Amino acid sequence: MLIERDRSCLLVVDVQERLAPAMADAATVIRNAAVLMQAAARLGVPILVSEQYPQGLGRTVSELRSLAQDSAFFSKIDFSCADDPALSERIGKTDREQVVICGIEAHVCVLQSALGLQRQERECFVVADAVSSRAPVSRDTALQRLGDNGVELVTTEMVVFEWLGKAGTPEFKELSRLIR
Repeated sequence: MLIERDRSCLLVVDVQERLAPAMADAATVIRNAAVLMQAAARLGVPILVSEQYPQGLGRTVSELRSLAQDSAFFSKIDFSCADDPALSERIGKTDREQVVICGIEAHVCVLQSALGLQRQERECFVVADAVSSRAPVSRDTALQRLGDNGVELVTTEMVVFEWLGKAGTPEFKELSRLIR
């Protein structure tokens, strides 16, 4: 199934100051999450950002924090965003059936969020080149498990081009520069 901009929201999971440096290839996750956030903002796709226990793990990294409004950020202690009452309610209020998910850690909060949102009858897409874990085997195993459970695995470019739908628009010209 295609990701549709009018049916989807973007969920950025726990890309935080004290957690991100421990991830394998954190720079790629941050760069691709930034592309997704910029594309979502330009195309009117709602953005939600979770922060796992920010008192201990810090806030979302500055490169991403500046790309969303303050109202987009949610502090949580549940690993699954689907289990956090405020965040789950906010996702519901978007009236979007599709949730595009990026962030860390792939095998904990990303995995549990995707499976939990899927259980709530949402179509979930995990952006494989915008998720990570401390150990690459944990990321790879999480992606395998997500795919085995019917979660769509996509890339940053897939998301942006599916949201765009066609070339030749001002949005295409602007956003295609982000992924070159």
